[in-house]
Amino acid sequence: MRASLALLASASCLACAPVAERPELQTAAVTRSGEYAQAALAFPALVNAQYAYLEQLPGGTFTLTPALEVEARAVQSENDLLRFLERALMLLADHHAHTGASFADSYALVPSYADLWVENRANRFIITSVREESPAALAGVRTGDRLVAIDGLPVEESVAAFWADLGAQRTAQRDAFAARVLASGRRDRSRELTIESADGLHRDVTLPSLYDVESEQPAIAAERSGTTVTITINDALGDFATVAAFDDAMEGLGDGDRLVLNLTNTPSGGNTTVARGIMGWFAAQPTPYQMHELPAEERQFGIIRRWQEWVLPREGRYFAGPVEVRVGRWTGSMGEGLAIGMAELGACVNGEPMAGLLGAIGSYDVGGLTVRLPFERLGTVDGLPREDFVPQQNCPSN
Repeated sequence: MRASLALLASASCLACAPVAERPELQTAAVTRSGEYAQAALAFPALVNAQYAYLEQLPGGTFTLTPALEVEARAVQSENDLLRFLERALMLLADHHAHTGASFADSYALVPSYADLWVENRANRFIITSVREESPAALAGVRTGDRLVAIDGLPVEESVAAFWADLGAQRTAQRDAFAARVLASGRRDRSRELTIESADGLHRDVTLPSLYDVESEQPAIAAERSGTTVTITINDALGDFATVAAFDDAMEGLGDGDRLVLNLTNTPSGGNTTVARGIMGWFAAQPTPYQMHELPAEERQFGIIRRWQEWVLPREGRYFAGPVEVRVGRWTGSMGEGLAIGMAELGACVNGEPMAGLLGAIGSYDVGGLTVRLPFERLGTVDGLPREDFVPQQNCPSN
């Protein structure tokens, strides 16, 4: 069954591709059980070598909590290892880090399979954005509502229990991360949420898992209103066919037209080939659009590695008119890269803050399983971290 609001990205989209559910595996042979435990215990070394954002962790290093170290030593099978890795990755409080496989009851990926963006404001968990046409939106949940309880348990207690189960210390950032994960729920079941509206009224809502919701949205949708053409990309930045579909949509624009590029439904990221294919329409000359940095090389050799990625014009395809790019919390990963690239090309980027997914993702083997970690820092050409980019609130109408 294809999930509703996020298309499966191509194999080259390491940034945020939804992961496949896996059936329960038979327990590995006893002769391999020690290897699984060794892989679990070696996992922190991998994170400390490759993770690009160690400074955001307590003490600037990744260490297992005592509870998770006990779990690591008890790992005896591939199932055990996968469950351990899912739990250990939570310590990063990073929505961009995940395993390459999952269980049916694993937590939903945020933002790909989330419909509520929750922030921690003075220990009140406020819903600051609701995904359009999602189960939450259809149930009447609104921006500014407060998340009061999850499955009947006050959200403050749910968040505390989340971190206590991992043996981890709480921070405001970690609590907000946990609230978003808990509000998105488990993949195989519905969510029971209690919401407080702006007038102080409480109500219970039952929301399905987004893994169970179907959608027939086209990869590219174009709509004209007078001289304004809006092209919406529906979570298809990892599909190479998107470039041809975008080319077809752009052929409908003429002199005097204004383009609105809607990226508000691109949570699963994509790849730079698709993004550069789109941006090539707006590049009059070769133009840098994104800065990369590889901390692992500096850690290993003491030498900083930093470089720019460029977008080049595409022969016979150029639009010189005004461009507005619309973004929001469900603009993720390559969607965010496309937005900052369009800003470098002169477009006005308008909307709410984006998903703030950290860096570019690399895939790593851990005991035969895949773990995906942000290993490159990404930012604007002038060095602003991508996750700190702030969209404008309004763009000129022409």
